[in-house]
Amino acid sequence: MIPIAKPLLGEAEAEAAKAAILSGWVSQGPEVAAFEAEFAAYVGARYACAVSNCTTALHLALEAVGVWPGSEVITVSHSFIAGANAIRQCGALPVFVDIEADGYNIDPAAVRAALTPQTSAILAVHQMGMPCDMKAIMEIAGRARVPVVEDAACAIGAEIAVHDGWRRIGRPFGKVACFSFHPRKVITTGEGGMLTTDSTTLDAAFRLKRQHGMAVSDVARHASRAVVFEEYPVRGYNYRMTDIQAAMGREQLKRLPFILSRRRELAARYGAALAGMPGVRPPAEPDWARTNWQSYPVRLDHDVDQRALMQHMLDAGVATRRGIMCMHLELAQTDIALRYPLPRSEAARDGSVLLPLFAQMTEADVDTVVGALAAAIAASRVRVPARFVST
Repeated sequence: MIPIAKPLLGEAEAEAAKAAILSGWVSQGPEVAAFEAEFAAYVGARYACAVSNCTTALHLALEAVGVWPGSEVITVSHSFIAGANAIRQCGALPVFVDIEADGYNIDPAAVRAALTPQTSAILAVHQMGMPCDMKAIMEIAGRARVPVVEDAACAIGAEIAVHDGWRRIGRPFGKVACFSFHPRKVITTGEGGMLTTDSTTLDAAFRLKRQHGMAVSDVARHASRAVVFEEYPVRGYNYRMTDIQAAMGREQLKRLPFILSRRRELAARYGAALAGMPGVRPPAEPDWARTNWQSYPVRLDHDVDQRALMQHMLDAGVATRRGIMCMHLELAQTDIALRYPLPRSEAARDGSVLLPLFAQMTEADVDTVVGALAAAIAASRVRVPARFVST
């Protein structure tokens, strides 16, 4: 079986975790601080704050930029449900807008149309590691004086062209960017997340609230040569990362250049093989963006049955996943009244499939996937009623 994804972990991560365990300091501590510094340096941000996962990162970010109960946050439905959950944890409501006509990310024109006096933030998702059009989004947000949070859960290593070269996602265009280290992501700590920002005020808020609102950190208290009584000036959360996870993350950062290079090589091989294949359309990368290829989505022709195709590939030993979910179609979010139709989002969910892509894949693996896809397309075409056939 060729899996949909596979984290690249080895002895280096095992030894780092072992060293953290044997040090006696296994909760948030010196390894977390080191991981934060190295992550900030990699993305080019002034600060990085590690947390337990990306969902908690999104919650802290939205709360810190001023999302208030009863307000609205503009975002896409076409994303993992954690985005809407984090908005609602703040007491706000997500306002779902559609994605671009030719991609998988938020449509800036739809953002502009959805702005109201109740808009407290824009949550821009870099879907599957493909960068959003942040130039357009920031122009809209700047005119409206609305903060932007970047959901960069999948986007470590992705880049956007700027006037002086390439800028990595994580040196925020908006107020803050949020990352995930889930095993499906490009690098992993098992679970874990990171917030990056250039704001001293926001970083201080993240650090205070991730640890129950405690005014002094464990590290500072234990390092003090005088007795310290901690205080809790604000209500906070237990959103900490452990030193065991951070030790793994530091080793994963060392692997990142290879992982990115390999993913891009494999994506290029997919693109070349699929360019002329009937029934399927490979993703396009705009010239102003460099994706990390966290996932490799393909669009299916309207007469290819998505579920049947996925089953044929599974039977052939190749795992796939359905296109990215639409939150408004999930029971947990159906109490939100849709303000705008979302045909592109729904078409992307129901008409695309994610193919396997991970650093350990070989060229032969890619060829196997492509062969299985071609056979599955041929076996999964459905008869289209005559009224839908163009003349």
